[in-house]
Parts: sequence; C-alpha cells; structure tokens
Amino acid sequence: MVNLQLFQTYKGAQLATADATNQSGVAAYAFGPQHQLAQMALTGCLSQTFYASPQDQLSQLMEVLAKVEAPFIAKTAIYARERGYMKDMPATLAAVLAVRDVELLAQIFPRVVDNGKMLRNFVQILRSGVLGRKSLGTRPKKLVQQWLLAATEKQLLHAAVGSQPSLADVVKMVHPKPQEAWRAAWFAWLIGKSYDEASLPPITLAFERFKRVVAQGQMPEQVPEVPFQMLTALGLGAQQWAQMASQGSWQMLRQNLNTFGRHGVFELPGMAERVAAKLQDAAAVAKARAMPYQLLSAYKAAGQQVPAAVAEALQDAMELATANVPQFAGRVAVCPDVSGSMSASVTGYRAGATSNVRCIDVAGLMAAAVLRKNREARVLPFECKVVSLSLNGRDSVMTNATRLADVGGGGTNCSAPLKLLADEKAAVDLVILVSDNESWVDGKRAGATETMQQWARIKQRNPAAKLVCIDIQPYGTTQAQERADILNIGGFSDAVFDVVARFTEGKLGAEHWVGEIEQIVLPAQ
Repeated sequence: MVNLQLFQTYKGAQLATADATNQSGVAAYAFGPQHQLAQMALTGCLSQTFYASPQDQLSQLMEVLAKVEAPFIAKTAIYARERGYMKDMPATLAAVLAVRDVELLAQIFPRVVDNGKMLRNFVQILRSGVLGRKSLGTRPKKLVQQWLLAATEKQLLHAAVGSQPSLADVVKMVHPKPQEAWRAAWFAWLIGKSYDEASLPPITLAFERFKRVVAQGQMPEQVPEVPFQMLTALGLGAQQWAQMASQGSWQMLRQNLNTFGRHGVFELPGMAERVAAKLQDAAAVAKARAMPYQLLSAYKAAGQQVPAAVAEALQDAMELATANVPQFAGRVAVCPDVSGSMSASVTGYRAGATSNVRCIDVAGLMAAAVLRKNREARVLPFECKVVSLSLNGRDSVMTNATRLADVGGGGTNCSAPLKLLADEKAAVDLVILVSDNESWVDGKRAGATETMQQWARIKQRNPAAKLVCIDIQPYGTTQAQERADILNIGGFSDAVFDVVARFTEGKLGAEHWVGEIEQIVLPAQ
C-alpha cells in the first residue's frame, strides 16, 4: 500500500507547491510584487520587528519597489495613508516618487502629505540620501513651499512641534515666499529672525504675550491655543492644564491622559466628566480617524491618576472605532495568533517611539471586534495548538481583546485551528486568521503548506467556504496561497474589514486586495 501521507487525495483543485520560505525558514508562498508592497505599506513602520531589522525591511522595500510601476506606488501611498492611517510608509513612497516620477508625486502630495508631521517625514526621507539623492529637487521643493504657504496658523503651529527635521529647518531649506504679512512674520518668528510682533497671527501673538506675563511671575487664566508641548516648560497650574485638556484635539487628549492626571486636572470639579465626554464623542472619534489599537494603547497605559470614568470612555470610544466592522453571513470562525512572536510591538521597536501595543494585542482586538458583531462566531486562539478560551460576545471589544492577549506564548502553528475544524467536520462559511504568518511548528520542506492541506480538508465538506488571512507584520509571505476562495490582506485598522466584507460578498475582482488599491483614482494636475 502506498504511503498516504505522501499521496493523499483531496477533492478540488491541485494544491500549489510552496515557492518560498518564511523568516523561520519554513515553506511558504511568496506574494507578488504589488501585493508585497501593499502589505509592507499597511503593516511596516521600518522599525525592528520580531524577525527583521529596520535595514532588512528597507532593503526588502527597495527591492520590491524596483519591480512595481510608479502609478501603483502612488495608489498604495494614498491607500496606506487614507485607509490604513499609516505615516512612515506613505511618506517613504511619496519620497520614492520624488525620484521616480515627480508628476505623480504632485498628484498625490496633498492626499499623502496631509499634515505637518507628514511634511517633515517626507523632507527627512528625501534629504537622508537613502533614495539616491540628498536635495529635494525643484518640483518637490515647490510642493513643500505650497504646503507651507497654504497651511493655517494652527497647522503651522502643530507642524512646529518635533525635530529631525524641525519645521524651522524645512523653512530654511525651501525658502517660502509668503504674500501675507502674518505668514511672513510667523516664518521669521519660527526661524529666529527679527519680525514685527503686531503682524503675528492671533494665536502666536497670544503665546508670546503669555510667555512674557508668566516670566513676570503671573499666571494668566487664559492659555493660548498652541500645542501643549510649547507650554510644558512654563510651570503651569492645574487650571491651565485643564484648559489645555478642554481645547486640545481628540488625539492630543488620548495621548496625554497620564500627563493631565499628574498635573491635577482630574481633581478639578467636572473635568473627569468633561474629558470622558470628549473621548466618547462619536463625531470626534470619526474626525480623528482613530485606530482601535490607539485606544487600546491609551487604555493599557492609563495610570492610577486617570479616573474610572475616563478609562470607561476609552472603552466606549473603542466601540465607536470598531462600529464599521461588518456582520458576516453564515458560520464564522476567527483565529487570532497568540504565539511568542506576536509579543513584538505592532509598530516595531524604535528608541523613544515604541508602541506598548503588541501584535498579540492587535490580533486579539480584531478577533474581539469580529465577535462583537458576529456573536455566534467561534474564537480559536492558537499557538502550537488551539487554546481553549470562552468569550462572551456581549462583552466589550476592549474586555475580550485583553482576555485574548493574556493567553500569549508558544510556537506558531497557523494550521492548528484549521485542523481542529477539519477534525470536527465542522460546518463553516468563513475562517479569519489573524497572524504574522511565521508558522514553523507545522513546517514542511516541500509540497503545499500544512495550512493549505488542512484548508483542503475543510473545503471537502464546505465547498463554498472562504479563508481570510489578515497579516499584521511585513514579512512578505503567507501560509495560504491567494486564490478565488483565499484572501490575504495586511493592516491593523478597521478598514481591513471593509475589504473582508467585499470578499465574502463576492464583490472583489480576481485581484482581490491589490485590485482594491488599483481602483483608487489618481487626481489630475
């Protein structure tokens, strides 16, 4: 009798032989150049990850970019910025276009470089010389000038917070020629040249006068509406910090809850309630383009000086941020990877800028979001094997995400939940796998991956079933090859679920996720 482990028969199409190896040296399927670029743009932050260094990622990115046409690079930059809310990668792709196709850069610039931080990122990437030149060039320089000459006073003030380069460095580099007296005075003020104070715009003028009054030993009640970082060295009291909390943006508030707690803001009557109301305001959450993992980060970081009402408001905001997660038809199984490699920071390690949110937190968050809208869904966390864990779909996304993230540890076996479903002969319509795809426990040296083998078993009983692999790290391979019933998608914003919904409804074209990016219309110049 022949060896059935080698010559087992599966119904359906022939399983493709793995054509690559993953970071663990185990058989995998390589993404095509466009898909690989999309995955890197939606998951990569060019920082140290569990398996790859920043230089490794940059080298891999440059290799992929050489194989991709400029229009797709432009569309990917827009997609990553507008739907994935990424920062470093869209700025990098825009800088690549500054070298390869300045006309395309001009078309996408306002949509990708949409605030001062993105402007400074773009300039730093270009002037670093990594892309082959250190000067901005005529057209990119003009685009930076246009941004500076069109920005409002508030946008300029927020852009002025940060360094490497500072906004003053950028202004000195591109020499904008303002027509308005206020803008000319503001640029002079920014770079330390003489200026007419009376010509300063109102917020900056108020800031200068405020500093003089504080230097005289007084503490005015009214705090100018400048970024709080410009005020931290002035020795402000609780009332002034409370005013900053009241007038600050939603993102600024989320990021600085512990700071406000340390300065006594929540001890003032009504301030905890006011902050909580602002955090859970649906319009503010939508305007801030809040990513669920950002709220999880704030919730995890909240110290003892942050009142319970404020922490609960973060949970309410999480429900709002995941409100767009769809309800999927049929029987759903969602499988978050809780293995050891998922302990890495979701945005990678970088001195002074490492997120306290790990990949495992994001996997748990995505699984909990699916469960919130699909309360009959099965949740099958896995590492070497499937981990037994009972969750209540009525619990908040934050609660279930935290419970899932607490499971972590062990090796990575992406086929484990699929094998469980196949062994049970379970009826299933949709399986969602959330992982870094670095499976090795079930590794093979040749043939199809074990994930594909187990999926073939599921398909024997569920011929219409679909598999979605959500990747949250930029490693460029998958355990399940893209085909009509399998979608690979990268990213960790709730926009991922829009594509998943379209896939399950049969509304994606043959190119799946890459096709969604291709549909972006580039603005004409």
